[in-house]
Amino acid sequence: MPAPASTPSSTSPSAPGSAAGRRPPLNGWPAVLSVTMGIFCIVTTEILPIGLLTPIGDTFALSDGTSGLMMTLPGILAAVAAPTVTVTTGRVDRRRMLCALMLVLALANFLAAIAPGYWLMLVSRVLVGLVIGAFWSIGAGLAARLVPEAQAGRATAVIFSAVPLGSVLGVPAGTLLGQLAGWRTVFIAMGALTLAVFVALVVSVPPLPPERVTRLTVLRDLLGTARVRVGLLATFLIVTAHFGTYTYVTPFLADVTHAGPRLITVFLLAYGVAGILGNFLAGAWVRRELRGTFTVAASLLAAATLLLPVLGTGKAGAFVLLLVWGVAYGAVPVCSQTWFVTAAPGAPEAASVLFTSSFQATFAFGALAGGAVVDAVSTTVAMTLGGTVAVLAALTVIRSD
Repeated sequence: MPAPASTPSSTSPSAPGSAAGRRPPLNGWPAVLSVTMGIFCIVTTEILPIGLLTPIGDTFALSDGTSGLMMTLPGILAAVAAPTVTVTTGRVDRRRMLCALMLVLALANFLAAIAPGYWLMLVSRVLVGLVIGAFWSIGAGLAARLVPEAQAGRATAVIFSAVPLGSVLGVPAGTLLGQLAGWRTVFIAMGALTLAVFVALVVSVPPLPPERVTRLTVLRDLLGTARVRVGLLATFLIVTAHFGTYTYVTPFLADVTHAGPRLITVFLLAYGVAGILGNFLAGAWVRRELRGTFTVAASLLAAATLLLPVLGTGKAGAFVLLLVWGVAYGAVPVCSQTWFVTAAPGAPEAASVLFTSSFQATFAFGALAGGAVVDAVSTTVAMTLGGTVAVLAALTVIRSD
């Protein structure tokens, strides 16, 4: 899940005199809100299976680890789609791309809702992954083209605020609806919401001719930078630690904490609220002390996951540790995105593509690795191993120059 609310520097303004360098409309905020809702739909659809993992697995007679493929596939496809779309769609109007991607996302949700077997569910998740990578590669830099320059930073923050809101509102709401009406109803509702966002994009977003294209040579040059490589390693470790554990937090809470479905929904909601707090705290600190903020986030995530098998057997202990975990992970995308941007100040769009691609690829790997551990041993062991990897992430950041 790409950068949250506090990283407006990842957006580069329109170049004066460029083909698309015209002044944005005085009131482009309806378009900003439409893009924000599009990202909300994407984020919610991507992570929705975390709250529905067990009922979906029960429907298709799958283990929790196999069900985790629903989280793995979108990440893999998004990692490929982010650089591919950025390079290959440079001549396509961005408004048309956004609208088309919303239709694909709606189709993916409806396919999931009617899936007679797990194979069609995985097909729908492939489509979700394509949308994630493509939409983020385009939408992350649109704020400056939708509102006047003085409002661009605020508009970017609004667009990226959809990321933590997906965790706070989307997943708990989807989990609750799944308990009341079944998990298929959740995907029908998401499909309907996505179609509504498609209409909003058509109505509110102005034509957006292509402006700049990031070439593969730029991405290759960035990979040769030592600071970028450190960022890639730190991101790989911390995101692996998180998604190798959080993907299976629902079965952990059910089997180890012995929390019921409604209490699990409350826990996930509290985690999401803590994530918003972590996002904005990191946004306030990261520019002054990037390495320190990143280190604290990784250390807190390590502490929460390592202690969960010990203290998470009780409901109070699990609740407190999920709050700590939420604050920690809420800071991670801010830190990672800022690391890449500051490592490549002359190529913010390319840095954003690297961030998105690496984040999503690791997201997929973490969910897959965690699923293998869960199936082979237990969710408790997955938590312990994830915490160990988070410690390595903290050490990587500490030792960086």
